Order: sequence, then C-alpha cells, then structure tokens
Amino acid sequence: MKQFLFFVLALFSAGAFSCVSAQNTNRVVLTGIDATKKPGDDFFTYANGMWYDSVQIPASQTGVGSYSFMNYPQRIRLQEILDSVSARRNTPGSIEQKVGDFYTSGMDMAAINKRGYEPIRPLLARIDAVTDVASLLKLVVEEQKVGDGSIIGLQIGPDNKRSTINIAQFSQTGIGLPERDYYFKTDSSTATIQKAYKKYLATLFELTGAGATAAEKNASVAYDLEKQLATAHKTNIERRDVKANYNKMAVSDLAQKQPTLRWTTLLSDLGLKVDSVNVRQPAYYDKLNAMLVSVPIEDWKIYLKANALTNYANYLSQPFVDASFAYAKILTGQAVKQTPAEEMTQAVDRSIGDALAQLYVKKYFPEAAKKRMKVLVANLEKAFEARINQLDWMSDSTKAKAKEKLYAFTEKIGYPDKWRDYSQVDVKRDAYFENRLAATKNEYLYSLAKVGRPVDRTEWHTTPPTVTAYNNPPLNEIVFPAGILQPPYFDVNADDALNYGGIGMVIGHEITHSFDDQGAQFDKVGNVTNWWKPEDYAKFKARTQQVIDQYNKFTVLDSVHVKGALTVGENTADIAGVAIAYDAFKLTEQGKSTTKLDGFTPDQRFFISIARIWRVKTRDEFLRMYVNTNPHSPAKWRVNGPLMNFTPFYKAFNVQPGDKMYKPESERIVVW
Repeated sequence: MKQFLFFVLALFSAGAFSCVSAQNTNRVVLTGIDATKKPGDDFFTYANGMWYDSVQIPASQTGVGSYSFMNYPQRIRLQEILDSVSARRNTPGSIEQKVGDFYTSGMDMAAINKRGYEPIRPLLARIDAVTDVASLLKLVVEEQKVGDGSIIGLQIGPDNKRSTINIAQFSQTGIGLPERDYYFKTDSSTATIQKAYKKYLATLFELTGAGATAAEKNASVAYDLEKQLATAHKTNIERRDVKANYNKMAVSDLAQKQPTLRWTTLLSDLGLKVDSVNVRQPAYYDKLNAMLVSVPIEDWKIYLKANALTNYANYLSQPFVDASFAYAKILTGQAVKQTPAEEMTQAVDRSIGDALAQLYVKKYFPEAAKKRMKVLVANLEKAFEARINQLDWMSDSTKAKAKEKLYAFTEKIGYPDKWRDYSQVDVKRDAYFENRLAATKNEYLYSLAKVGRPVDRTEWHTTPPTVTAYNNPPLNEIVFPAGILQPPYFDVNADDALNYGGIGMVIGHEITHSFDDQGAQFDKVGNVTNWWKPEDYAKFKARTQQVIDQYNKFTVLDSVHVKGALTVGENTADIAGVAIAYDAFKLTEQGKSTTKLDGFTPDQRFFISIARIWRVKTRDEFLRMYVNTNPHSPAKWRVNGPLMNFTPFYKAFNVQPGDKMYKPESERIVVW
C-alpha cells in the first residue's frame, strides 16, 4: 500500500488474543467467485472472475473495484456532504463555511469561464519581465510558496540521522511526464504519450494568445528543456536507495558547489533560516545549476509559462480543463471527464481535507470500528513477534532488535487526535482560483513552520476518508484511515476469516514495511542506522532478491512485466502480510475451527477475503503507466504472488503439482 518515508512511537496492548466469533456476527455471503476456474491455476480469477467479467469501468474512471478505486464511491459520500453544506449559509470561518464555499466556488463554471485565463495573466506578465537568472529564481521561489512548483522540489520532513527534528529536503523535479523514462523510451505507446503531451502544451499556449506555429515552437522548447532535466533524474528504482537519498550539506558548501543557484539567497527567499539541507538527488541540482547558464533565459521563460499553465489549467476556464483532460485521456485511458461535483469533491479533500474529514467521520465512522481495529492490530503484532522468534536465518541478537522496533510502533486508526487549523485560509464563495492559492499557501506556511522543530508525531499524512493505509519508517508508525475501515477490508459485523484476510492482511502488510528493503534500514526511533548483524542482513538481502527475481517474471500485458526491483518493498510486505494475518487468524475461535460457512472452510474464507480486497479492474493504458511508476504490483499479482509462496494456501485449496500457481515447497519464498 501506499508507503511514505516519515516516523513514530506507540505502545500496543499485550492482552490476550480475542475475536468476534462467526456465530455472533451477520454472515457475509461471498459473491463474484468463478467456480469454473481452478483455484491453483489463478486464484485471483477464481475468487473474482464472475465480478471481473461483469463489472464495467465507469467512463469517468480509469478503473473500478477496491483499494484506491474505492475512493470513487467515497467521493460520492463526500459529495453528498458537500451538496448539503454548500446549500446553506454557514457561520463565517466555520469548517462548514469553508468547505461549502470552496465547493460552491469550483462548481460555478459560468463565473470561472467568464474569467478565462485572467487569473494567471499577472503571473505570465511577471514571467515576461524576467531578465536574468536572479529574477528567474526569485519568481520560482514566489510561485513555490503558492503551490506552483517548477525547478525546485522542496519538502520538509524528519532528518534520517536525527529523526526527532524536521529539516528542509530538496528532491529532483522539473518534468511534466510521469517519470524520466517517458522522455527516452521509443516504443509506440510511449511515443503516443509524448506526442499527446506536446500537443497539450501547444494547446495551452494557443489558449493564452499564441498563434499555432508559435505555440508548437514553445511546446517544443519547453519539452526539450524538460528532457534535459530528465537526463539528471534518478529512476524510480534508483530512488529506493535510502542512503543514497541522504546527502545533508552545509549551505555554504552548496553555495560554492552550485553558485548559479545562489543557495543562500534562494533559501532566504523561501523563508528557510537554516545552515544545512538534505539534497536527495544532487545530480539533478548539478544539472540545473549548469543549465541556468547554458540555456537562454528566453527558453527558461517559455518553460516557466508551460509549467504554470499545466499547474493551473484545471483551475481556469473550460477550454483549459478540456485540454488537460485530452492529454489525461491518452495517458490513462479514462473515457470521459469526471463530473464537476466529483472533481470539486477531490479538490476540497486535497485543499482543506481535515475540515471535510471532520464532517465525514461524524457521519460515517463508528467508534466500534476503532475498538475492533485496536484488537486486530495487537493480535497481528503478536503474530509477527512469533514469526520473528521462529526465523531460522536470523540471530537472537538481531531478533531482539527487531522485536524492540515492532513494539515501538505508533498506531493511528480512523482519524487524528487533533485536526488541522484552516483559520488562515480565507475562502470566498465566488473566487475559486484564489481559494486554491490560499489553500496551497497555507500548506506551504504549515510545512515551513516545521523546519528545525521537533517532529509532530501526531500528524497525519493523508485525509481520513481516503481509502489507503501507510507505514512511515522515520516515525515507525502504521496508519489506517477511516476510509479503508469498510468492506471489503473491514466489517465490524463480519466473521474473523473475512476481517483477518481483509484488514488483517493490510495491517500485516504495513507492519512489514518497517522490515522491508527500505524500512529495515531505520531503527526503532526512525533513524537510518545499522541494527543488524552483518550476516543476518546479507541473508535478508538474499531473500528480498528472490522476491525481485520471482516478480520480474510475472506478465501484466503482452510484453510488459512487473518491475521486481521497483515493487520489492510492497511485494515483501504482501508476502509477509498474508502470513502474519493467517497466524493471527489461527489464534481466534473461528481460525481453530473447521466448520464451513456457505460451503467454505474458515481457511478458504480467509484466502478468498485476500483476493476480494484486491478486486480491481483497470484500463490497459492506466495499467501500463501504473507498472512504470507505481511501487505496488498490479492487483492480480498482489493475490497470486503471495499465495503461491504460502503453504497453508496450498492445503486450503488442494493445490497440486501441475497447477499453474504450484511451486515446490523449497522454492516458496519466506522473508518474515
């Protein structure tokens, strides 16, 4: 699932295992199973085949089903809240006023269309006024503060060597295509995306007054400049190297090494009063420093205009929005645009999400769910501890350190203990563009205030209605928002087989992220330190290499394969997550039983539940982009990959030699 590199600290109940027994719950009937398929050949298709063959992807979506695609029905819930709130006149400054008026401002397309591109005319004029590198960097900084990032990638987060303090961190950025390889691949699908992106840029220039020939020339200049920047980008796989991303440097040294960037002035203008920063990908800033000299200032101005236009296109009039979608359609395969209400619901969630979340939690998240989740988390932790104790490849001293880290977790369930303050975000009912800028400026100031200060371990890095979960190694925390605590992942009334196969697998997955190829490099308080015996770490790396090698062989589309090195962390967490959840399930009343429910044994219901939580169908265009850019394997391989390595699955469904998922026991991968 979604993984961040942030930190944490929490104590879990060491009480006895408990469960809600199957006979005391409402029975959940399993549907969508294709009984004509053999479980041992393709369990994903067996468990989901009837659903997969009958479901239709909504024209406005790139996929349908669970996990991130559940955010679509979630948006309907949020939209209903927003429709209700926006219909009222609310107390000025209240969260109802802010979310209601923000939503209303974006829904008023007549007013937005009347303004055309007037909201960004001043910015385009400021770009025209740039005369040299100094004025260019000044403009870049000012735009950074309102969310229009271009050539500077600034984030604020824990220092990996001192995780209690936040520092300024600079990452590679500056490109408009999904990642660097899109500029250099020559296959037909990538070439189509490159062409669509250039057309998109040209259209934006035309919409702001350029003739067709000039617009195409401008698009070419901007694209070529992005491509130059992309040559210095690390690949997504290279960026998984935690230690290579830590390059803390004195500002004085940076200023000397990259004089054209004027680091001292740049940081001061950003509002950063620091004497050191972490440059996560130094090669990018070396390249940028050189290009600020070698590339004509007029080309940089064209680039900045293209960047601003793509950044703000969806805040402007309909022709800009349509141009943005025309490109997105090629990139993702989405057939038609989302409705304005859908898009505005996302906009409110992303801009002032904690305000909207308070209304959502009050209506949709029962406290009983939080209580049941705490029991599940505690049980999964105990199961993981037992697995650590049983490892035959790890020494006792490293096991002791691993268990210390395990019980230093902070768990966050449902929603934060304290909500974000949006009092400084002035929201007007008739000023959508300005509302977006006010929200992004507030976000910048919120982040800026963290620099040099102790890390706030209560902070959340997603909004509670979002269907996700994450592990944050620098904080050693696991987070389960209210959005994911619903079927098929979690049902307070369901039997344990379904909940342990659903949210239990997710909990096990997130726990394991603190012990995957990246998380294993962080200690119990979130510092990047070596807490392993060298021989143990070598054995661990050998096992994760097995994961890489196995997943590289999985075919997604025609010649497209899973990228094992990109997805190794998620795949390791999937493999272990299933095992940990199963061990915890076997300690419940239902887990010890063999009583069938609707014709399935408890173990069979457990494994079917795992397949149900990854019940996803996507467009091929989206899937190609997903494989290139996403650290998770596609849904089918989040089911079949872990299960073909897990012996209890073989026993539950009588998987035998000759079945397509069968692997000899000696070849089944066990990391944790």
